Amino acid sequence: MQALQGITWLLVLQLTGEALAHLLNLPFPGPVIGMLLLVISLRFSRVREPVQIAATFLLAHLSLLFVPVGVGVITHLDLLRDYGLKLMLVIALSTWAGMAVTVLLVRALMRDQFAVAKEGSTDA
Repeated sequence: MQALQGITWLLVLQLTGEALAHLLNLPFPGPVIGMLLLVISLRFSRVREPVQIAATFLLAHLSLLFVPVGVGVITHLDLLRDYGLKLMLVIALSTWAGMAVTVLLVRALMRDQFAVAKEGSTDA
């Protein structure tokens, strides 16, 4: 019964996030807002305990979520045959680009943080 309550909490918080994003015309997706609401709500044991039980149940059956993806791949094998190499190239390049941007951003932020810390130490 608590697993059902936990899933209900998850769905209610996601629905609330979706409603807030839509009604307030926020630039964030509803599930992100729902996740923030979940993080805040996990402070309360009335939410935390059922959600923990639901999460344990969902993680135990996580492999079932890959079945639809596998069926989709099998039904579109002709597309993979025709565009598989191009898809692999696009996935590899976009992954590399995302990693490169992340590295450059982290380096720039660390450089700025180091400069601020150094500037603060010379003021003393």
